Amino acid sequence: MSNIPSGEERQVEFLGGASIDGAPVAYIVVLAAVLTALSFIPFSVVLASGGSFPMSQGVFSLVGWILGPIAGAVASGIGALIGVFVAPHTAGVPVVTVIGAISASFIAGTMGDNEERKNWWIPITVLGVICLLLFAGRAVVQNGVGLWPAIAGSFLDWSALLLYALPTRKLAAKWIGSENIGLVIAGLFLGTWFTFGMSHLIQTTITYFMFNWPEDVWVMLIPVIPMENLFRCLIGTVIGAGVIAGLRAIGIVKPKEAIY
Repeated sequence: MSNIPSGEERQVEFLGGASIDGAPVAYIVVLAAVLTALSFIPFSVVLASGGSFPMSQGVFSLVGWILGPIAGAVASGIGALIGVFVAPHTAGVPVVTVIGAISASFIAGTMGDNEERKNWWIPITVLGVICLLLFAGRAVVQNGVGLWPAIAGSFLDWSALLLYALPTRKLAAKWIGSENIGLVIAGLFLGTWFTFGMSHLIQTTITYFMFNWPEDVWVMLIPVIPMENLFRCLIGTVIGAGVIAGLRAIGIVKPKEAIY
């Protein structure tokens, strides 16, 4: 006699408890704690303003893909804010650091296929265009930076803006949600590149108005900024692939806006 149960397959859904935008508060607390821990680990030096980048920057986008735009932004904002106080050696400009964390997770979370939020990418793209014009425009028009250094020095920013505005946004989201782990890895890498790149654009617009670094710094940053983001992508891909594989394996309840 077979002991295999028969009948319709049951699905487990989150029905109760405190949640933010469909993500249980417990998930938000755990991921915020993870980000705080990663804030202790520096991986690069900010040449323009001093200080170090924390490893947590590599997983801000991942948090948005796991929790969704709003819950992800809350988790990253809390984690980054606590990190500013407990790990000041990687805090940089504290306000800008927190804004970067919030924006990276929020932008990543908007890549989902929620019909009610399908147009959220439009105001984000408009904001990105405005930031790029303010950032590069101030450099060229007001501070006398050459056009070529400005274009090359903002490569990460305008490439991220293009990749987010184009269908590559949906392609990366599709890959992250794929059952094929190879596609998941590709989606994590590509998605981290342009979602944190968009966050970098927002942060840099603020810091440039504060520091107004000269053309020689722009030239020096041309190879450095893409390399730093490459490391963020590698961190996000390695950690993200393991986390997503683990979440799928244990069958944990997905937040409403998750795309993995």
